[in-house]
Amino acid sequence: RREACMKLRDAPSACPALWRSLPCPPAELRLDLVLSSGQTFRWWESSPGAWTGVLGERVWTLRQERGRLWYTVYGEEGDGPSGAEGAETDRILRDYFQLDVGLPALYRAWGEADPLFRKVASDFPGVRVLRQDPVECLLSFICTSNNHISRITAMIERLCQAFGRRLCCLDARPVHAFPSLSALAGADAEARLRELGFGYRAKFVSGSARAVAEGLGAEGLCRLRTVPYAEARRVLCTLPGVGSKVADCVCLMALDKAEAVPVDTHVWRIARQRYSAVLGGRSLTPRAHQEIGEGRAGPWCGTHGDDDPGAGAHPLSAGDFFRELWGPRAGWAQAV
Repeated sequence: RREACMKLRDAPSACPALWRSLPCPPAELRLDLVLSSGQTFRWWESSPGAWTGVLGERVWTLRQERGRLWYTVYGEEGDGPSGAEGAETDRILRDYFQLDVGLPALYRAWGEADPLFRKVASDFPGVRVLRQDPVECLLSFICTSNNHISRITAMIERLCQAFGRRLCCLDARPVHAFPSLSALAGADAEARLRELGFGYRAKFVSGSARAVAEGLGAEGLCRLRTVPYAEARRVLCTLPGVGSKVADCVCLMALDKAEAVPVDTHVWRIARQRYSAVLGGRSLTPRAHQEIGEGRAGPWCGTHGDDDPGAGAHPLSAGDFFRELWGPRAGWAQAV
């Protein structure tokens, strides 16, 4: 029976014993918008409407039906969670999707504050920020400089296959955990990453893994969740390959800094084209970039190429234009 169910694993109605569910209407979460948006790179649409990926060193398939978030978790025997384990997997999903944060009220508040947000938001309900593992988020976003989602996803998959522990095999596809810091901090890690096509990013991935392993450690990186945004951002910017945009991504998506607004050329262009009137007609020059979302975190710390508008022009101090416009969860509004 289990083997038959595994063939139909993407359909909760086919094998209900292998699935659990949480109440979660589309206004609170849209899997298709969130998991494909470039926040994370470990999920794929395994069949229409079903998303399979790795979370907490387990392999999951998620699906939304009838106002509920359905999930199954694969173990070595393919059995789904039940009993006490089910309560734990419920907790993991609630934490990952931050389901304690009610989205509709936030959407209304952002729309009242910003007519431009109100105009587009109805087409994109249920967009929320994930709460990711800090190590995975940090090392993944180092790979995003001058890159696009499909290529980043392929790079992260090669990274996990080469350095991560094998978790299971689905439809002849081996699935691996994200590598440990020690695996990526090894003496040969940079050379192996270059062989995998990481280019100049190989040095930064292995270098940051080594710096964290020898400094803060994974636990210390996680403890940055408890410090102010500016302090977390400053610490991240000391790591190899981490500039302002990558630091803000990690702050927002892994370190509970909902006010962090990652600014790349796309956000910069939107701000310049659509918000000049809100700024009283002032031109959004590189100097005015400090009014858009860099955060009060000290001097410009630079990233690579397209990731930072006006990169290298001059030091930029602070900016809270979007935070003033959207409020304390400005980074969530920017995700929409």
